[in-house]
Amino acid sequence: MIDGHIHLENGPLTIEYLEEFINVAINKNLKSIQILDHTHRFIEFRPIYENVVNAAKIQEEWFLKKSKDNINDYLKLIKLAKSKKYPIEIKFGLEVCYTSKKEKEIREILKNYEFDFLVGAVHSVFGLLYDMENFSRELLWNVYDTDEIYKEYYNEIIKLMESNLFTQVAHPDTIKLFDIYPSYDLIETYNKIADLALEKDLYLENNFGCYYRYNHKDPGLSKEFKQILLEKGVKIMLASDAHIPEHVGKNFELWK
Repeated sequence: MIDGHIHLENGPLTIEYLEEFINVAINKNLKSIQILDHTHRFIEFRPIYENVVNAAKIQEEWFLKKSKDNINDYLKLIKLAKSKKYPIEIKFGLEVCYTSKKEKEIREILKNYEFDFLVGAVHSVFGLLYDMENFSRELLWNVYDTDEIYKEYYNEIIKLMESNLFTQVAHPDTIKLFDIYPSYDLIETYNKIADLALEKDLYLENNFGCYYRYNHKDPGLSKEFKQILLEKGVKIMLASDAHIPEHVGKNFELWK
């Protein structure tokens, strides 16, 4: 079994910290793990966050706390890890915060690096982060129409998939995390995304983070979305979205 989404974000970019995650994966009998971090961690990616930073002061403050490391430190860690032998497969990549307005800049930055995989994620709608407990409701959910938020989110997901930049789509329906839903049926949207995933040969995540961090009822994908993906034969990547070693492989037993 593979855990396709594990972050080093809450610790240093050292082999000792990485091996804490590896050891948990070994103990849980995983055969492979994918290590990544958000692009907002690395100063080289600052240009792709201009819209988020300029949209609200609190988002600027959030971003400046996150953007702290040079990607060369991550690349050095990857080189060191690949020089060692572990009993499981370890791949390294990035979780790229995608917006169509910054696709050109994303493409220009990414061409400078080689990774085992690249995960594309949509974390903002209309330049506003949708998943922050302390400010997203005030900035986004209490201001914009829910239908418009959902339409814009999934339009961005589709553009992400069409960009041909990525191998995997992060938490494709996590826009639901606050249990706020549109008035329209999402089945047509789910089918469109499933068909595009097949066309582009992309993995879609079943990401458990929304379940155990936000206490959402779905252990990953919604029942309807999951059923459509399985029926169409879309590749699904199980993803703990672990931000600490103990969360590697978390809730995988709920995948049925």
